[in-house]
Amino acid sequence: MGEQPANGAGEPPGAATPPARFDPWLAEMERLQEAAALVGLEDDVLNVLSRPKRILEVSVPVRRDDGRVEVYVGWRIHHDTARGPAKGGLRFHPALTKEDVAALAIAMTWKCAVVDIPFGGGKGGVRCDPSALSTAELERVTRRYTWEILPMLGPDRDVPAPDVNTDERVMAWLMDTVAMARGEAAPGVVTGKPLEVGGVQGHHGATAEGVTIMVREAFAKLGLPVAGSRVALQGFGKVGGPLAYLLSSLGVRVVAVGDLMGAVTNSAGLDVAALAAHVRAHGTVAGFPLGDPLPSEALFAVPCEAFVPAALAGAIGPAQAAALTASVVVEGANGPTTVEGDAVLADKGILVVPDILANAGGVTASYFEWVQAREGYPWEPTVTAERLRARMQAAFNAVWDRSEGLGVDLRRGAHCVALDRVAAAIRFRGIFP
Repeated sequence: MGEQPANGAGEPPGAATPPARFDPWLAEMERLQEAAALVGLEDDVLNVLSRPKRILEVSVPVRRDDGRVEVYVGWRIHHDTARGPAKGGLRFHPALTKEDVAALAIAMTWKCAVVDIPFGGGKGGVRCDPSALSTAELERVTRRYTWEILPMLGPDRDVPAPDVNTDERVMAWLMDTVAMARGEAAPGVVTGKPLEVGGVQGHHGATAEGVTIMVREAFAKLGLPVAGSRVALQGFGKVGGPLAYLLSSLGVRVVAVGDLMGAVTNSAGLDVAALAAHVRAHGTVAGFPLGDPLPSEALFAVPCEAFVPAALAGAIGPAQAAALTASVVVEGANGPTTVEGDAVLADKGILVVPDILANAGGVTASYFEWVQAREGYPWEPTVTAERLRARMQAAFNAVWDRSEGLGVDLRRGAHCVALDRVAAAIRFRGIFP
């Protein structure tokens, strides 16, 4: 299936009826419409932003190691590129849908704008289970998918990065496929690459670093001390794992960690290094001997000052929000809170640092990598770290000030900051022809 528009403003792209499960696209539309009302956005610009700019759905046939041919489906979606080339991760997941990818793409539009980097929003992925694929099969999936979406890729068109179930190795395969197809070096076509092929120090762990900065900024606003405070984490992967280490190094007690298989808790603070070793050995935090076992759902009720959802979308619904005891929720994952869950958090007076701000450290580091690829000259790691900290702090302050000015929470303030910047770009560029 080639490029096609979404089927209407506010409707999930390509779906005749909404799916029964949590629909992230419809949730994003509600938040867009609410922000548009707050900033007085004109209908013409709202209409432009209410549907993705382009959707490419592709067939990804792959020969398995046993000789069978399996056909997966993949997408690459650009939501808006008024501020620059599309930027967004590549996700491999067995339950991935077009609506997921579209919602993640629009979230990238806001994320890039809220930290004021010159990118638009994009996202991509393949509906597959990487855990059921060999390394050779995973490479073939990546390369064939890249070949199919090749017309959308380029340093001035669309710059993918790692996301759920993809990593620097997958990015290297993607970059190499583009380079082979075009007969030229392509270091700026992807970020999150290995150091050996043009990656930069500081990209790995940048999302966790950004979340850590947001925890510190939020605590400062609420007058809470960082050292000795308690945090509970949902997820112990690319974000949750490094985040636990960063927070514990600041004197924060990581009192509970959960994943799909279960959770563990220790009111005195979990041994993060030992927990990481356990996860490497067993693939889950469940069964960690230095903590008490806990059902995954009970994680939300663990007493703590900060709760960080760092797993998949839709994790905090009304029931989970009602159970939370934290003063602050810092959204390390994309779209972890449903609209209904958000309303409960607001009623309880819990400060929420929204995903488009809280986990923007990753895309900010990707921007730095893209700039260094264009320059052909790497920065010193200390420069990258300082620029990441400065940009995240500036974004937090801009969102905080806008929220106070409008009398709204940080999620609405962040969307208003981002929407103003994107709308201004659309107005100045105008409509072609």
